[in-house]
Amino acid sequence: MVAHDGYVPFYWDEESGKLYIEITRFDQEFFYVSGLSSGIGSNDIGLDRGQLGGQHVVRFERIGPKILMRETNYRYRAISDNAAERKAVKEAFAESVLWGFKVEIAEDDRVLVDATEFLMRDAHNVAGRLKRSDQGTFKADSSRSAISLARTKNFDNNTEFDAVLTFTGEPSGAWIRSVTPDATAVTVHQHHSFIELPDDNYTPRKFDPRSGVFGISFYDYATPINQPLVKRYANRHRLEKKDPSAKISESVDPIIYYLDPGTPEPIRSALLDGARWWNQAFEAAGYRDAFQVKILPEDADPLDINYNVIQWVHRSTRGWSYGASVDDPRTGEIIKGHVTLGSLRVRQDLMIAQALTAPFKDGDSDTSALQELALARLRQLAAHEVGHTIGFAHNFASSVNNRASVMDYPHPLIQLGNDGEVDLSEAYDVGIGDWDKVTVAYAYQDFPEGTNEDEALEEIVTGALDQGLRFISDTDARPFGGAHPLAHLWDSGANATDELVRVLEIREHALRQFGEDNIPVGTPMSTLEDVLVPLYLFHRYQTEATIKLIGGVDYSYALRGDGQTVTEIVSGEEQKAALEAVLTTLLPATLTLPAHIIESIPPRAFGESRHREVFDIHTALTLDPVAMAETAADMTLEVLLHPARASRLIEQHARLNTVPGLEQVINTILEATWNASKSDGLKGEIQYAVNERVLEHLMRLSLKKNASQAVRDTAHASVQKLHARISARNEIWNPNRSRRSLSIESRLQQFLTNPRDFEPRNAPDLPPGSPIGTDQEFCSVQSL
Repeated sequence: MVAHDGYVPFYWDEESGKLYIEITRFDQEFFYVSGLSSGIGSNDIGLDRGQLGGQHVVRFERIGPKILMRETNYRYRAISDNAAERKAVKEAFAESVLWGFKVEIAEDDRVLVDATEFLMRDAHNVAGRLKRSDQGTFKADSSRSAISLARTKNFDNNTEFDAVLTFTGEPSGAWIRSVTPDATAVTVHQHHSFIELPDDNYTPRKFDPRSGVFGISFYDYATPINQPLVKRYANRHRLEKKDPSAKISESVDPIIYYLDPGTPEPIRSALLDGARWWNQAFEAAGYRDAFQVKILPEDADPLDINYNVIQWVHRSTRGWSYGASVDDPRTGEIIKGHVTLGSLRVRQDLMIAQALTAPFKDGDSDTSALQELALARLRQLAAHEVGHTIGFAHNFASSVNNRASVMDYPHPLIQLGNDGEVDLSEAYDVGIGDWDKVTVAYAYQDFPEGTNEDEALEEIVTGALDQGLRFISDTDARPFGGAHPLAHLWDSGANATDELVRVLEIREHALRQFGEDNIPVGTPMSTLEDVLVPLYLFHRYQTEATIKLIGGVDYSYALRGDGQTVTEIVSGEEQKAALEAVLTTLLPATLTLPAHIIESIPPRAFGESRHREVFDIHTALTLDPVAMAETAADMTLEVLLHPARASRLIEQHARLNTVPGLEQVINTILEATWNASKSDGLKGEIQYAVNERVLEHLMRLSLKKNASQAVRDTAHASVQKLHARISARNEIWNPNRSRRSLSIESRLQQFLTNPRDFEPRNAPDLPPGSPIGTDQEFCSVQSL
């Protein structure tokens, strides 16, 4: 056998293909972290190259012929000098034995165990992920799996193992078939790390919900009964000044991130630039060159715990980027930051710019302006995802403070220049924001000896409040039924309503000029549809942001006595203005494509097929402007008539009659749709489709089980009134549409007579959108 000395000595038996580890440190805790060193390549399945898996604080226990790997339960503890008190808590809550090894050879306090089966098990739950994503039933096949010795290495403070695992089974989904040469055999590489725990020279910092810094929480059963049982520490890397008393000082050990050397230019330079922005915030906190970004050495493993890594990851379709970290559950210290950047997002950003600017006029092939927008977005993306891995949460309210944080999801700030042309020059901001400097100061400021840290941290937070900086994160910004008027994803501007009006103007301008100049010469004309999608839906995120003012409540993560707004209902004037702007997105004039666009886009060219990035259609092959309008209208109505928003409208109106109630909002929607003057031609067809979606959402709302009874009653009453109005009219539409009138009246009658038999009619699916430049769900923050 070949010996490999290091943190955990191991031995490789070439003949048997087995790996043995030598255990000498019994009852001594260490980190065990698993992950994927090579992935599947499907965004929808989600098993990426470099993806971190579970992390555990474990210890080896020897019991007779067995060695148990037991995980400590740090969720429940007693921070006490009393050993009996600590023991009482430890014995009260379960621990987890992750694996049992058989002793092969024992010599004094040294034992040798066969770790092959442990390393070749499905630690990342690949089979479970494939099953949950409906891709089939798979299991690891040991005959097609082995230890990957090339990535199995030993160091003084960590030992890295790698295994090639093949999962065999019966594939049942298209996603797995699309990314494997043979979908019955799915081969990945799985990584395992044994890591020495950090020393005890790190001082935890208290968590503050106003700071924007992530935290860990645990139950401390040694806490006096008059104090909170749950304790919280901030997540941060270890960073100390060489001279804490100095205004500016070098750090004892800088935080260094390493970029994947497989990243191509000019993307490589953009990512390096953006990630390095964080040094501006550390300089503001009194550090000199404390945050650095370099290229990962060629012989380094991205999953090695010694490297904070920015990894460039390919998938078959665009997908999320995310920031993950390995954290010490005892203290909140970040041991390793690991950023995953999806490589296809840059192409989506290029397409957005391409849709807005018609850059190929007169056969021009210069795409430098488009590329600069995409690279500007990548700089911001690098800063954003690195931000997660140094401890920082999303701040979805920063756009109201003039783009004060890279931790927001920025919509490109597109403007119309004095010449009437689209201006991309300020699409994305440059550099770190004012809010980001606050988070760095809170997490990383090294205070001089004798400083009262609690008071100093409070000064940092109150200083941000005095500047008017706002912080609202995921829980409050993501839900479609969200109430906060300032916290939005992919929005711009200080006032959501004004920005929606502006965005719609830009959209209208770009649609007027949209045509063959939006694609290069020699490109199939059918690909115009791909470029049209982000332009037609250019208003989607700002519409959602504006809708949140309706039934909206401004609030903060206030602490008693800090002077922040606790709660304040959005004024009736603002809510009504927002509703007026939002209803513009349902008008035929907004949703009807210009004739020249419809005439310019043929069915897909030979060799191409429709894909998920374009609109669903009812027309089999040809562009379907009615289905496009139906989809866009449904997008607005789903958020506008969300049951949570409807409940708030009723509650707010009962408390404050100057704000619109649900009945008023529904009546205003009906005035803009069903009761509006009837349009002719294509606009008439679109008006009919939009009206049908309005009716559909009202009927659904009246049956929503998670809606309050008052909401259901109000929605049901509105459906009844609409039915009565339709029945009373001799002719809603002109004679050649009378069948539609009868059809609607019949559907309403069936619904009102027996709502339990109501079968919803779905609009065509909305093409993927969020995040701009990646996939669905959210820019995932994986703090493990």
